[in-house]
Amino acid sequence: MSTLLSDFYEYLFGDLAPLELMRQAVVILMCVLVGLGLSRWLRKLFILSSSEDSVVNIGVKSFVRVLSPLLILILLVVARLVLMRLKLPVTLWQVMLPLMISQVAMRFVFYVLRRIFIKDVTAGAFLQLFEKIFAILVWICVVLYITGLWPDLVDYLDTTMLPLGRHKTSMLTILQATASVLVTLIIAMWAGAMLEDRLMKLNTMHSSLRTVVARLVRAILILVAILVSLSLVGIDLTVLSVFGGALGVGLGLGLQKIASSYVSGFVILLERSLAIGDMVNVDRYFGKVTQINTRYTILEGLDGIESVLPNEMFMSSPVQNYSLNRKIIRLATQVTILYQDDIETVLSMLEQATINVERVSDQILPQALLIKIGEDGLQLEIGFWITDPENGRLNVLSDVNRAIWRVFKTQGIQVAHPKRDIRVMDQRSFEQSVVGQASSMHKDA
Repeated sequence: MSTLLSDFYEYLFGDLAPLELMRQAVVILMCVLVGLGLSRWLRKLFILSSSEDSVVNIGVKSFVRVLSPLLILILLVVARLVLMRLKLPVTLWQVMLPLMISQVAMRFVFYVLRRIFIKDVTAGAFLQLFEKIFAILVWICVVLYITGLWPDLVDYLDTTMLPLGRHKTSMLTILQATASVLVTLIIAMWAGAMLEDRLMKLNTMHSSLRTVVARLVRAILILVAILVSLSLVGIDLTVLSVFGGALGVGLGLGLQKIASSYVSGFVILLERSLAIGDMVNVDRYFGKVTQINTRYTILEGLDGIESVLPNEMFMSSPVQNYSLNRKIIRLATQVTILYQDDIETVLSMLEQATINVERVSDQILPQALLIKIGEDGLQLEIGFWITDPENGRLNVLSDVNRAIWRVFKTQGIQVAHPKRDIRVMDQRSFEQSVVGQASSMHKDA
């Protein structure tokens, strides 16, 4: 190792005078300082030119870690060309260029991965581990390239054959295939994430349509990336027909529910029967739609509990959507009064007490009705309308009932209740009653 390093040092600096080395170091330092200053100036220029979070502003903020080494690399390349035109030595560039290229590559990969998985909280630990492993591999490659061992490593990987079925493939081909697949998938997922961000900012398009277009485009990009990467590797795509047949059988037998949920998700988004923010009631679940994913939909109940429901449930079960065309809905509560109370006066009291409740809408006035003349009293119903079902129904019903109760207490109106006669009998009277019932039954027989 000491001989290798000494040979490398002799190759770079052996024939150069200290003044020439100093000149190269000064030029490189100037490129670094100018690159840092230029990146800071560009960052302030884009950020200060707009007070809003525009797409350019957000892009510069997130791309700032890539911008500095990229500008330094461009300046180093330009300076190298100028020095070569002046026939001056550029030996230090053999070290600086690989270092800066590795910096740009690592930071750009980290930037792309964070843009893709920024919304996935569970991917944070895995992403950090992958970034560390990728950085270590890049630095190893840089050291091998600078020291001149990179061609030897490539030759070793190319000559090392691994058996794959009836054929043998070199390790270099396997690594190239893996890298091509990863690169194409990352590019496709990055393009899909950027397109989804742009679509979600379009207020002229319905939210459901934006979601379905983003999901479809991402799925198509990933599929195209897989096919392209397989073609680059050299895999015949006709072999996928066997896989497609097996997948069809699997969907037909064991994946019916999953396939149905996926198809239902796209149908829901396309026909716009459900949108984010709607208040819906399906089966025994009631709440606000917070997410519509490809396979499932999340409902947030009024108690804060989130329910993950498969999309198939919204296609096979009746769904009450309180926000489909308009958000105004009707609620009602019932009360029974005594016969001696004046019915017209009580109906007017119910309407007046209800209209004064805060959340009751005045677009459609409350209406009190006589529902039934029952055994225990007159059964009344007061119906009213609200325009904010997302704030809950039980609390407004409680407010209306409390208002009615206060009016009844003030006006002296009593609520009817069932009346039953209870007679307490002693032991002798009970025995005589039982004997009398028995003799009566015997005579009838």
